[in-house]
Amino acid sequence: MKKPRRILVKVVPQSSQRKLEQQADGSYRAWLTKSAVNNQANEQLIELLAKEFGVAKSTVAIVKGQLGKIKIIEL
Repeated sequence: MKKPRRILVKVVPQSSQRKLEQQADGSYRAWLTKSAVNNQANEQLIELLAKEFGVAKSTVAIVKGQLGKIKIIEL
């Protein structure tokens, strides 16, 4: 079984674009079009990460930072 990978993601909600970029320090920055209201930004982040890393949405989990802009994600 493959060991889960953890990444640090800094989220920018309510952006005009939806994209993911790796930063120089190895973390990621995600620009999302959805707002943080009703967990919409988190759901969009999971969709974006699943697509970018080629995994199922069910394998992407927010380990830390559910309510903040800085999150630790397990893939």
